[in-house]
Amino acid sequence: MSSRRSALFTLAAIAIAGPAAYAATSLSAAGGRYTINSAGSSIRFSIGKAGGGSLDGAFAHFTGNIRVDNADADRSEVNLTIMPASVGTGQGRIDAFLRSDAVFDAANDPEIRFRSTSVRRTGETTATITGNLTARGKTSPEKFQAELKSFAGGMITFRVTGRVLRSRYGMDVGTPIYSNVVEFDMTLSGRRS
Repeated sequence: MSSRRSALFTLAAIAIAGPAAYAATSLSAAGGRYTINSAGSSIRFSIGKAGGGSLDGAFAHFTGNIRVDNADADRSEVNLTIMPASVGTGQGRIDAFLRSDAVFDAANDPEIRFRSTSVRRTGETTATITGNLTARGKTSPEKFQAELKSFAGGMITFRVTGRVLRSRYGMDVGTPIYSNVVEFDMTLSGRRS
């Protein structure tokens, strides 16, 4: 096949596949309820340190569900429950401190819960999620940004980012050496149920 015919074939294939690929990653096509699969998901966090660097970690155990309402995005929902005892930074002493009553108090408060109160679509694949975060018996409104990364075969994946002030939940030990701001970067994958 000549290089010109090969190039034309490639352009035609892109033109045909392009709209289908775009539709597959549109919130409009993703309506339904999904159960978050922890095997394909991650909840990572980072806390800056004075003088540079950061404390980085993740939670290994969490559950939740996502409901995408493609007719009315405001009726969509996100519910997430994190088990703080599963926190991991790769440093055993720090992990034990984070689980202690100085920070998460995981023995007495074994769950951190987020329940959305509104979802506002901001683009074809993006939304702002506002809801109530409850940790250590304290509840405060928080806001996260979500982007649809993939949708195929009944599986959906979002990237969710946001900032939370740990002082709102009585976890401000170590400030100002460690920042009061916790940066979250999550990948939430779910299967349609």
